[in-house]
Amino acid sequence: MSGCHVTDQSRADRAHPLDPPTAEEITRAVAAARADGRLGPRTRFWGATVDEAHARQVMAGAEPAGRLRLGLVAMDHAAATAWEIDVELGGGSAPGVDRCLDWRPLDPRRPGISSEEARAAAQACRASPEFRKALAARGIHDVSLVMVDAESMGGFEPERYRGRRLTWGTVWHRVDEADNGYVRPVQGVVPIIDMATMEVLEVEDHGVVPLSAEAGSLRAGDWLTRPGLRPLDVVQPDGPSFTVDGWQVSWQGWQFRVGFTHREGLVLYDLEFAGRSVVKRAACNEMFVPYLDSNPTQYRKNFFDWGEYGAGPLTNSLALGCDCLGVIYYFDAAYLAGDGEPVTIPQAICMHEEDHSILWKHNDLRRGASEVRRSRRLVISNFQTVANYDYGFYWSLYQDGRIELEIKLTGMLSASGIVPGEQVRYGRVVGERVATPTHQHYFGLRLDMAVDGPRTRLVEEHAEAEPDPALDPYGNAVRNVRTPLHRESLAARRTDPATARRWRVESATATNRYGEPTAYRVLLPDTTRPFGRPDSVMARRAPFVHQHLWATPYHPQERFVGGQYPNHAEPGEDGVHHWQRRDRSLDGVELVLWPVLGTHHFPRPEQWPVMPVDAIHLILEPDGFFDRNPAMDVPDPAAVRGGGSTCCATPPG
Repeated sequence: MSGCHVTDQSRADRAHPLDPPTAEEITRAVAAARADGRLGPRTRFWGATVDEAHARQVMAGAEPAGRLRLGLVAMDHAAATAWEIDVELGGGSAPGVDRCLDWRPLDPRRPGISSEEARAAAQACRASPEFRKALAARGIHDVSLVMVDAESMGGFEPERYRGRRLTWGTVWHRVDEADNGYVRPVQGVVPIIDMATMEVLEVEDHGVVPLSAEAGSLRAGDWLTRPGLRPLDVVQPDGPSFTVDGWQVSWQGWQFRVGFTHREGLVLYDLEFAGRSVVKRAACNEMFVPYLDSNPTQYRKNFFDWGEYGAGPLTNSLALGCDCLGVIYYFDAAYLAGDGEPVTIPQAICMHEEDHSILWKHNDLRRGASEVRRSRRLVISNFQTVANYDYGFYWSLYQDGRIELEIKLTGMLSASGIVPGEQVRYGRVVGERVATPTHQHYFGLRLDMAVDGPRTRLVEEHAEAEPDPALDPYGNAVRNVRTPLHRESLAARRTDPATARRWRVESATATNRYGEPTAYRVLLPDTTRPFGRPDSVMARRAPFVHQHLWATPYHPQERFVGGQYPNHAEPGEDGVHHWQRRDRSLDGVELVLWPVLGTHHFPRPEQWPVMPVDAIHLILEPDGFFDRNPAMDVPDPAAVRGGGSTCCATPPG
């Protein structure tokens, strides 16, 4: 069973100011920008995004309802100009009320790379005589079977091309149209392309390495099929327990809004539990992937996948029974493509309920009585494909007030070609003439906290042994130590499992019956650290990865943990590390947390030709937010099924 949300394009007024832009609204915004006359025929776009600060003003009654403000980014390559454009769409569908409010000039190198640009760069390579010559030296003559992934330069721009909007290409070969090219890296061939003119400026050739002849198909039927797997169906004969009104969802005490942006993909807004606010905004805000191999085809690889490409355009359409199992509700989403046209992604976001084993249980041996409740969670997810890699983002809400983000990493490892017997110092051999380099994945999250209201503070906790023998004659007493982090200069923190370090976001206005501030606890079980030298591009480009948790007061212009425009940025010029230099107060403010999840990926042969899912997590759990277990009201499992209490009855005998 499935249900599919379809945006109501005929509605005269937007259902809610934070709703994602529709395809029709994107079309109107682009038309308003073109009508201004500043954009020429060679204009490319990178994103149409709801002005959330304005939307919040509309919600508060400080701005008129029925108007939408979208931010566009446009590059006119003929004029060598780029702009941030604020467009206001009036109520209804009359184009006469649509207007541009502001044009802010932008360095034309800086906007992210659109899919249309990436395809054009690949085609420019295939047409380049120098590129064809390098391929012919490797026995490749049919360039139509060559894949070129346009990669951001990431701090490695050659001085001789200063001022150009550049990309470089990683090159792969297919033996036929149905082949999986990512198993056959073309080692040593590195084209450098001007993205404004689509000119191949040069092709580096670091020496011929014979291609792998080993197949790596991912298609069903190309491998022996494992027998004995029988159908597993999820059946909810009375339908799911959630209700949906447009983009607003209610489920088991939770209420929130689903959103979607060009930069971040899936966003959750205004999460409330039991009628009390918890989080105002939650999203994966940035992804940074540095490769840790000095070989000539890999050393440049360090990507801001969201800031340089955008999660929105990379979002998958999800399929029932494959990506999502059970009774599914889908949300469609739209984004602005590089050519100025809107693109609708059917079934971009999946929502469903899952059984999650035991919620709580006690077996009273003295009375011979047992009580058990099963846990159910609501999962809101989407998937992005970034060239070879695939990433799933699964936000789960639980019946006890817990929130969890699980990030699933799968897809194809980025590979290098090697000669037989070559020592692989900075990676792992995974196939015939193929090695995959060691690399890392960092996920910078954004959590606008609102625990029992907008004013909160951050407190760090750790465990330590009682140092006073007079208080601890038996040597086993352990204290829980809380340290308020009242200023930004204190709020760049690292995890420490040895001391059980964690953080509390406390309400500045509400207390529980024990006199403590109500709070939510932040747990970061999956982190890593950079290993590059401090002077390396990787270390300087993304300073946010050097800490595991950052905190700042909310500011509408401080939107992305790694900076607004990382493409062609001077390393470290923008981002949370830069904002924190103001050392603003964090005591009783609208607090924004920037957790950084990470994984150090030393590849395994078992992850080739495709990677079984690895998962990393963030957990937010109530910590004194309630006076007792908030899940005491969850019904007996047998009662949910409509029968008598069987699983909670005294066992026979």
